[in-house]
Amino acid sequence: MAVTSIVQKPYWRGVANPDQNGVASVKMTAGFAIKTAMELHLIIEGKRDLSGQVYRQLSQAILGGRLADGQQVPPSRLLAQQLGISRRPVAEAYQRLTYDQLLVGHAGRGTFVSAPKSTRTTVPRSTELQAAASLERWRTLDNPLRRFAGEARAQFDFIGGRPALQHFPQDDWRRAVLAALRAERSQPHRYSSPAGLPELRNAVARHAAFARGITAGAERILITNGAQQALDLLARVLLEPGSCVAMEDPGYPAARQLFLSHRARIAPVPVDGEGIVVEAIPDDARLIYVTPAHQFPLGMPMSDTRKHALLERARQIGAVIVEDDYDSEFRFEGRPTDALQGMDKYGVVAYVGTLSKVLMPELRVGYVAVPEVLVEPLTIARNLTDWHSATLTQQAAARFIDDGSLARHIRKVAAIYGVRRDALRRVFAGPLGDWFELIPATAGFHMTALARRPVDIDLLVTLARRAGVGLYSIRGFHAAEPATPGLLMGFGTIDTLDIEPALERVCAILAQMG
Repeated sequence: MAVTSIVQKPYWRGVANPDQNGVASVKMTAGFAIKTAMELHLIIEGKRDLSGQVYRQLSQAILGGRLADGQQVPPSRLLAQQLGISRRPVAEAYQRLTYDQLLVGHAGRGTFVSAPKSTRTTVPRSTELQAAASLERWRTLDNPLRRFAGEARAQFDFIGGRPALQHFPQDDWRRAVLAALRAERSQPHRYSSPAGLPELRNAVARHAAFARGITAGAERILITNGAQQALDLLARVLLEPGSCVAMEDPGYPAARQLFLSHRARIAPVPVDGEGIVVEAIPDDARLIYVTPAHQFPLGMPMSDTRKHALLERARQIGAVIVEDDYDSEFRFEGRPTDALQGMDKYGVVAYVGTLSKVLMPELRVGYVAVPEVLVEPLTIARNLTDWHSATLTQQAAARFIDDGSLARHIRKVAAIYGVRRDALRRVFAGPLGDWFELIPATAGFHMTALARRPVDIDLLVTLARRAGVGLYSIRGFHAAEPATPGLLMGFGTIDTLDIEPALERVCAILAQMG
C-alpha cells in the first residue's frame, strides 16, 4: 500500500490465487495518482477463523511498521472481494482494529492506520559500518549555501542566487509545457540521449551564441540537471584522487566542496580587480575553475588582458578551464563582453551555463559547452549517473527559447534588477558608506559589500535577522584565512521599495553595535 499522501481517489488492485491445498493468498497494492506504491501481502489459509486471520496480519503490519501511521487501508468490501471471502470477517477485523485504536475511520474519506507512537519512533540500532570514515568525510563537505536554502526567509531578504520568481512568465511556460506534452505523445517512449534532446541542444547553442558569444555548435553541448551536475560530470572525467584544482579565492563553495568530494586537492588562488591572479596558478593544476563574467562572490568582471593570460596559462600547463557563467545574462552597464569560451583558440575551456538562475531553480536545466575531446567521455559519464534529464522539461525549455519567451523574460527581469541595483547603490553611497564599500559589478543580481572598519559580521547577521532583515556573510566563500569580512547582497527576491527601509534597520543596528 502506498506510503504517500493521498492526492486523489485511490485505486486498489490484487489477484487471489488458490494453491493446490485450497489456500488463497492475495497481494494488495494501493496507489495514488502516479505515487510510488509499497506492497502488502495478506494470506488466507483455509476457511476457519477468517476474521482472526485478517486481524492478526493487519495488526502485525501496523505494529511492525509496514503500514505507516495515516496510511489508508482498502474498503472492507473491496478487500473481501480481492481475498475471495465474504465481507463480514473483514468488517469484523476492521472493527477489532478500530477498538484497539489501530485503525480510525473518517466519514466520507475512508479508514486509516493509527499506529501507536512507539512504532512511529522506533529507530533500528545502528551497526558499525566499514564505510563510517567515508560517511564522516561527506559530513565535512557541507557548504553554507545549502544551509541558506533551508532557512526560513526573512521579511526583507538579501539572499543571493535567487531569481525574482514573482516575475516568472507562467503563461509562456504553460504554453511551452503543453507543446512539449503534445510532442511527447507523438514520440515512442524510450530512454533519450544522455547528451540531451537535439531540440534543446540546438536552442541552447543559438541562445548562447547570441547572448554570450559561445562558439560551440549543438554537437558540443550537453544538457544537464543544473550547473552543479555539469561541474560534477567535468570532475568525474577530468580528476583523479590528488588532482590539483585551482580555484578563485574567495569563490563558489558548492564547487569547491564538489571537487573535494572527488578527492581533488584545492589550490586557492587570490583575485584582484581584474580577476584571478594567473601567476599564482600552480603548474600541476589539472582544472582551473573561474567565474570571469561576474566573479563570485565579489562581482567584478575579468579583464580581457587577464582572460588572454589565463588561456595562455592553461595551454602551457595542459589544464581545462571551467568557466561558470552563472548569471551573466543580466548586464547593466558597459559594452557586452564575450565569454572566455568565445576567445578560446586552444580548446581548453568548458563553458557551464544554466537557466535556473534566469527562470527558477526548480527547473534544473543547465548545460555545458565543451571542446570536442570531452564530448564522448562526458556523455558516457552522464549515462552512468542518471542517463538523461527529463525529456518533457527539455522539450518545454527548447520551445521556451525558440519562441522568444526566454529573451523577453531576460529583458523584463534585467530592467527590474537594474532598478533594485541602483537602489542598493544609493544606500551604500549614503548611510551605509561609513561601514561598507560596495564593490562595483556590471552584471548579475548580487553585489558584495566589504567592511571598511572592524565589524562583527556574525553578530550583525544575527541581529539583522531578529529585525526581519536577511543578511549573508561571505566568510564561508573563502578557502584561505583570514577571510575578508563582508556581506553578499542579493537583490533577486527583495522588492525595490523594501530595500531602503530594510537597510535603514541595518544602519540602526550598526549604530547600536558602535
